[in-house]
Amino acid sequence: MEAAGPDLSIAGLFLQADPIVKAVMVALAVASIWSWAVAIDKWMQFGDLKKRADAFEKRFWSGATLEDLDDGRGEARNDALARVFAVGVREWRDMRRSAALNDTQAALLTERVDRLMQAQIAREAGDAGRGLGVLASVGSAAPFVGLFGTVWGIMNSFASIAAAKETNLSVVAPGIAEALFATAMGLAAAIPAVIFYNAFAGDLEKFTDRLETFADECAARISRRLSERVG
Repeated sequence: MEAAGPDLSIAGLFLQADPIVKAVMVALAVASIWSWAVAIDKWMQFGDLKKRADAFEKRFWSGATLEDLDDGRGEARNDALARVFAVGVREWRDMRRSAALNDTQAALLTERVDRLMQAQIAREAGDAGRGLGVLASVGSAAPFVGLFGTVWGIMNSFASIAAAKETNLSVVAPGIAEALFATAMGLAAAIPAVIFYNAFAGDLEKFTDRLETFADECAARISRRLSERVG
């Protein structure tokens, strides 16, 4: 009866692998699962951000006044556009309680409103972009981690050749197979992570641009109301 050859199945490659290569495989598997979890979370987050932004922007252009749009919850609102609006309208509320403003005071108030909304946009962009660093790290590091496992597996193959003092396939196949499997796992983790990162980075840029445009529109409405109070 012929002796059974080495088990080159995925499970077999993992179980027979050197402890260092096993650690590489586990790390790559965890990184891959983590990147997919982040990608699913970002996909849901950006979808929710767009849906809420559409709803508030529709209300903003429905003819409602600044007072109507200000529902009193301010920054506690759960949509980004509303929070950007809230920091600007907070200054508007303070202005309503004051006496008539002169041109200089109105200009300073308009500038303050713009700066506050820009700061809020930066915070919103930071919140929306949270997690993208994970995708960038997995996309850039996973191939090199896989390459490390590859090099280690090939070293084991040479060690096996030296120990057996022969170069037949049964001696070198397990080490070469586990080395190539580590490479494949590195690429399997990196390629989706890079694709996800590029896609969501583009979504983040579009969303930030939308916030910037909305802030300009909001500042214009506030400025127009301020001009009515200048005296």
